[in-house]
Amino acid sequence: MKIPTEELKTAGWLVGILSALYFLPVGTPRFDSAVNESLELAKWYAREHVILCLVPAFFIAGAIGAFISQNSVIRYLGGKAKSVVAYSVAAVSGTILAVCSCTVLPLFAGIYRLGAGIGPATAFLYSGPAINALAIILTARVLGWELGLARAICAIVFSVVIGVAMAWLFRKEEAERQSQVAQMPEEEPSRPLWQTASFVGALIGILVFANWGGAGDPGFFGKVYTLKWLITSTFALLLGLMLWRWHACSALKIAVTALATAAAGLIFGKPEAAFLAATAGLAWMTAGRDGEIGEWFDQTWSFAKQIIPLLVGGVLVAGLLLGRPGQEGLIPSEWIASLLGGNSLGANAFASVAGTLMYFATLTEIPVIQGLVGNGMGKGPALALLLAGPALSLPNMLVIRSILGTRKTLSFVALTVVLSTVTGWAFGMLF
Repeated sequence: MKIPTEELKTAGWLVGILSALYFLPVGTPRFDSAVNESLELAKWYAREHVILCLVPAFFIAGAIGAFISQNSVIRYLGGKAKSVVAYSVAAVSGTILAVCSCTVLPLFAGIYRLGAGIGPATAFLYSGPAINALAIILTARVLGWELGLARAICAIVFSVVIGVAMAWLFRKEEAERQSQVAQMPEEEPSRPLWQTASFVGALIGILVFANWGGAGDPGFFGKVYTLKWLITSTFALLLGLMLWRWHACSALKIAVTALATAAAGLIFGKPEAAFLAATAGLAWMTAGRDGEIGEWFDQTWSFAKQIIPLLVGGVLVAGLLLGRPGQEGLIPSEWIASLLGGNSLGANAFASVAGTLMYFATLTEIPVIQGLVGNGMGKGPALALLLAGPALSLPNMLVIRSILGTRKTLSFVALTVVLSTVTGWAFGMLF
């Protein structure tokens, strides 16, 4: 009697899982330390990144899906949009947001679902975390003007090259997708464009300034940093006024939410507490409502359900393998340092691949690379890591796969790795 294939697969999985558990090296210092690093990284990510970064990003993505008409996205980012306009909008949008590789994901998913072409959408996906004005300035100050300038130029060029390459590689599938989008009935905007732009702009302002870096910087970024919570509060106030005037939200609920937000911030002394109170208030005002305000919450919750489990799983695996910045996981840091010396193609390729697996919050890549350079890392691999690391991470790739599928995700990753490797190698030859 022939055993069904599905039963053999199930048995294989069971044997594999039980064997892995049986031989688990619990008690060995390296493994125990790596498990601790995995949990520490997940704890740090949850405390420092989810509330201030991901939650606003989910609400922005939900607003894109609920308030921005599909025709507007198609007009500027769709398959029939002029290439110059589409890629310029994608690159500029990413520059303005200046988010990390995980925070950009719900925004990317939002515009892609609404019909943005795969070329402009992936250009936005790369540019969001890669083109960050403060990170580029700090790179120049800490690692030298050559690396800072090269990072700025290459990141902008890469976003366009990767987008164009993705559009060409998947032109047949994209043509079919765009034809299906074109057959959908045109939507009439429910409100003037300036109102929608103002609403989304207020949400973006909260995201950008709540996560503004520059502490200790004597210039412009440092001055803005001292005012970041005042500016963030101003955007939040404007958002409340818009919810009341344009979306018929209860003035009483808005007032209660504002008071609860202020009280949480004052009592606990942490912005995360204020953000949690504001998030609970928004959910209270929007969940279960009819019309686009209810659709906003539904879209936001849909993105959160899809993305958060994959991000958490990816962060745990990344921490297990590579540890936190300055700490070790299963892979010893001296192995990494020894493979990054010189300027061979192998060293640049390793820097690019390692960068795609590691998770860097905004600006944290700079001190990590500074430490690696101090241990003998070449300038070429340093640039390769700067170009690949902030734009990709293991958690980031897991989510991209859930949106684009395996082939398109592998193509996006391969393009980033190859471009970073070749560019780093060429840079190392010149400097």
